[in-house]
Amino acid sequence: MCWVLDRSLLGNMAQLGESLLLLCLLLLLSSRGIQGQGDEDDEFPPGPWPEPGPAASIAICPKDCSCSQEGVVDCGGVDLKEFPVDLPEITNHLSLQNNQIEEIPMEELTRLYRLETLNLQNNRLTSKGLPEDLFEHLENLNYLYLANNKLTLAPKFLPSTLASADFAANYLTKIYGLTFGQKPNLRSVYLHNNKLADAGLPDQMFNGSDNVEILIMSSNFLKYVPKNLPPKLYKLHLKNNRLEKIPRGAFGHLSDLRELYLQNNCLTNEGMDNETFWKLSSLEYLDLSSNNLTHIPSGLPRNIVLLHLEKNAIKAIPTDVLTQIRHLEYLLLHNNKLKAKGIHPDAFLGLKKLHTVHLYNNLLDRVPSGLPRRVKTLMLLHNQIVGISKNDFAATYFLEELNLSYNKITSSEIHREAFRKLRLLKSLDLSGNNLKSLPWALPKNLETLKLKENEISSIPKGSLAGMAKLKELYLSNNKLKVNSLYAGAWSQLASLQLLDMSGNQMSSIPADLPESLEYLYLQSNKISTVPENAFDSTPNIKGIFLRFNALVVGAVKDNAFRKLRKLQVLDIEGNFEFSKKGASSEEEETEEEQYDEEEEEEEDPAA
Repeated sequence: MCWVLDRSLLGNMAQLGESLLLLCLLLLLSSRGIQGQGDEDDEFPPGPWPEPGPAASIAICPKDCSCSQEGVVDCGGVDLKEFPVDLPEITNHLSLQNNQIEEIPMEELTRLYRLETLNLQNNRLTSKGLPEDLFEHLENLNYLYLANNKLTLAPKFLPSTLASADFAANYLTKIYGLTFGQKPNLRSVYLHNNKLADAGLPDQMFNGSDNVEILIMSSNFLKYVPKNLPPKLYKLHLKNNRLEKIPRGAFGHLSDLRELYLQNNCLTNEGMDNETFWKLSSLEYLDLSSNNLTHIPSGLPRNIVLLHLEKNAIKAIPTDVLTQIRHLEYLLLHNNKLKAKGIHPDAFLGLKKLHTVHLYNNLLDRVPSGLPRRVKTLMLLHNQIVGISKNDFAATYFLEELNLSYNKITSSEIHREAFRKLRLLKSLDLSGNNLKSLPWALPKNLETLKLKENEISSIPKGSLAGMAKLKELYLSNNKLKVNSLYAGAWSQLASLQLLDMSGNQMSSIPADLPESLEYLYLQSNKISTVPENAFDSTPNIKGIFLRFNALVVGAVKDNAFRKLRKLQVLDIEGNFEFSKKGASSEEEETEEEQYDEEEEEEEDPAA
């Protein structure tokens, strides 16, 4: 809430009521809108805009702006084309964001010597519109926001009091030595989405600014990691550049660095050495995805928790490259060129915290040996795996999610005891393989089973036995018929809520569906009738999908759905075409008979 504390204003409360309410709303909106700009995720500076507090209109305030007695002035989004004149000298937080300002007069800004926050983002400012020493005399300025303008050169001089500077989404090609240098209070710098190249950066860019913690330089044209980075950095973004090489010792002094983003560059293994990352003792997040690496870099620090290596050209995982990363939890190696024989059996030895491994979109022809013993999520989809042997998952007792979809697995190549140790497995995906029947000895604790887009034509007797926890079963786009299912198959699935049998060859509604069922997908089959008792066993059903079957008028009994009190969706679109064609044929035959009779009457004078 906003309160008026000045007793001289109490008599004017009625007149001030509406303006105070509007001012509160404006302050709240400006506090939320102070964030930095650009396309980078999580690369925005924190907004220091003050919380709405005691406020009131003051005598001197530019048109369309709101001003408080505490020095907060909001002129954001009011279509200003020029810097407002006659701003109160007490102004300490000024928002001019989302306007069309092209230049700032020196005399107007320097008069505001109390400024702590200046927000100029989303305007049309050019470097010509900003004098070189425009900000230098603002000796109280802490936060400067110039994102989303048209600057080609960074300001040459900025005050030493600066704590955060946002120049994202401009056209910057050059940074000066004192733009960010000699700023002991500087904590964060945002330079992403510009046109900075190596030649545009001074060697001592942060000289005298040793306390910078966040540096965002993504989406520029850098070929090398900038020199002499601030030693207190804990977050460094250099993604979407043209980095080819990381000079020796570039990160050696960054012992506090926790997050390093290097994805979408041109890095090769030759462009780094064994000590490139070794001294980053606090590093927890490293992203090297979408580069040109052929093998995993050596000397990775032991405290990494999340390691991105996807979308490279990595062909092998040797025995000693990962084992020292004792805190590793997430390993993402999808979209590489890994083969099973290239993964050493001891490659994951000792990684007791590693629980998520992505190896999809590689060249694996079998399940790799020596998988992490405590892995919980294993993604092996889109490879060339042809079978699952008895001991492929014999040591992965903690596995909860296993995705083997879109490989080349056949029913005969799945060992009957392949899943015997996976007693905690909740989700299994075998879609898009070459299965002709339901696999045997599926884990009894499964909650989700996906077998869509195979060639399954039979569900052998007992293959679903004991799966009382199964909630979702996907069998779409197979070759199942009514007689493919053994009697009592569905009654064993006491927890089943979703059954998808679309795109098969079913000629009728499956019998004895479980009482727990809520959604039934049977579209694109050959079902021709819906008898009155079709859903007697499923009183809890909410959605029935029967579109594109062979239903005709009269084949759906009136009482088939009336007992289903919870039914929300009934989709029978794309049926009844046959009956419509039949009706049209009958009409045509009637018209032909009538025409023949008329012709006979014309030929016979007696008629």
